[in-house]
Amino acid sequence: MKRRILFVDDEPKVLQGLQRMLRSMRHEWDMEFASTGEEALARLDQTSFDVVVSDVRMPIMNGIQLITTVKQRSPQTVRILLSGQSDQEMILGAIGPAHQYLSKPCDANALKTTISRACALGELLENQRLKQVVTRIDSIPAVPSLYLELEREVNVPEPSIEKAAAIISQDVGMTAQILKLVNSAFFGTHQHMSDPLQAVLFLGLDTLKTLVLGIQIFHQSIDHAIPGFSYDRLWSHSVRTGDYARKIVQVEHGERRMVEEAFAGGLLHDVGVLLLASQLPDQYEKTLTLATSQRISLEEAELSVFGATHAEIGAYLLGLWGLGTSIVESVAFHHSPSKSLATSFVPLIAVHVANVLAAETSQAIREEEEPHIDREFLDHIGLLDRVAEWRQLAESEETIHT
Repeated sequence: MKRRILFVDDEPKVLQGLQRMLRSMRHEWDMEFASTGEEALARLDQTSFDVVVSDVRMPIMNGIQLITTVKQRSPQTVRILLSGQSDQEMILGAIGPAHQYLSKPCDANALKTTISRACALGELLENQRLKQVVTRIDSIPAVPSLYLELEREVNVPEPSIEKAAAIISQDVGMTAQILKLVNSAFFGTHQHMSDPLQAVLFLGLDTLKTLVLGIQIFHQSIDHAIPGFSYDRLWSHSVRTGDYARKIVQVEHGERRMVEEAFAGGLLHDVGVLLLASQLPDQYEKTLTLATSQRISLEEAELSVFGATHAEIGAYLLGLWGLGTSIVESVAFHHSPSKSLATSFVPLIAVHVANVLAAETSQAIREEEEPHIDREFLDHIGLLDRVAEWRQLAESEETIHT
């Protein structure tokens, strides 16, 4: 089925350029082009669109105003903003309605990849009600502003460690959390760090960026108390999973990028749980009760109540945010790696195993709640004999209590 994409820009030459640039996608997408926000909304009244891509700076109704209205009228529509460097302050002040931002000028491949991925990730959630929940909520689907600032700094030609530390220092709570983690057993520091600059130098910009994202997501989520559910325990488990996944990749001599992706996938693998628990607390309490009373896994209970699991929901969310494919894959299939296309050691494998090992070290977890290593799949791709060493690595690690 063709996906419907609406492009909005007040510059006729830009729209003409988009039409030429995306001509090769006409067999996969039904594309429409509007020159004003008002025209775009009129089109939206007539038919639905899977994705709306809008320029930020437009007269009368700018791009942020447009996608804010799109969000209200059609919450299931993926909303992408195209922004120039001069738009950054404007965007940071309007975090929420957009799922993703692309810098202008945007080359054809980047635009095609972003839109194609947004459409493909939509297929992860066939339940339209859940898709609307994921795309409507401000507090989770909006990429946290501090993370965006770090992302912008990390992606400049010559990123500055000092500027990154200054960004972190703007938030006292974030600074405290970062220093607490850096000084924990998870990162194996031999001296106490009290300076954000020291922490950034030690962690590296990519790991810092992932930690900021994880901390901000958890901080935004803690609004509801659900009997039998602990945000602190979930955070501890997530950090432990990220740490184990990172070290598994290191043991397998993976390159630095893979180490960072495994850590990010592990830290964020349960982001779908946060979305459900924070935004649908009554239903999630019902899920926990069902899992306990029927003695079934959490994933089975989620399927019964929501029609999808936290893994699928989390992957959909992170995909909309534009995180790397390997991270999204790790979140989507961390319970079921055999559903992926993996045929060798990738971050997903490390996250899958790390999640199990982290659960084994946790307290007060029911037997049916514990995830299990997919030994058949690991055997199929020739990695089953590595599990013993990975488990020994985890067992040798100190645990952290947050």
